[in-house]
Amino acid sequence: MKKIAIFVDVQNIYYTTRDGFSKQFNYRKLWQLLSEENEIILANAYAIQRSDDQQHKFQKALKHIGFNVKLKPFIQRSDGSAKGDWDVGITIDVMEAAPEVDEVILLSGDGDFDLLLRKIKSSYQVASHVYGVQQLTANSLIMAADTFTAIDDNLLL
Repeated sequence: MKKIAIFVDVQNIYYTTRDGFSKQFNYRKLWQLLSEENEIILANAYAIQRSDDQQHKFQKALKHIGFNVKLKPFIQRSDGSAKGDWDVGITIDVMEAAPEVDEVILLSGDGDFDLLLRKIKSSYQVASHVYGVQQLTANSLIMAADTFTAIDDNLLL
């Protein structure tokens, strides 16, 4: 069995599945699929902390499935914009996990991660597998991944 580490950009997956399909992502189904043929060494889900009962229920469900839920405070700026980006945190965690696994599984459509995937391949010979909504995933990320799986109805609620 391959050793894998899973990294979920929760905000990205939430908005892309909502905008692309008007549905939510099925994290339990993903876990079932990945755990059938792989040993999950690490599974992190990166989210924004809000004082919201729905968010707390969702985070509890992720933990129950097996994910470590990492939270960053939601910051509302005075100009009305918001901040809650996990890109650097995800990158650091992927770099730390890469020497310990055979494959990194990334759930995101964010093209900023293309450099990260190239780096772990060249430095650690670690394969990468990206899950994302096809029309909302950066082409550079798709090209950088060893494998790309388009999220479709099979992985939606």
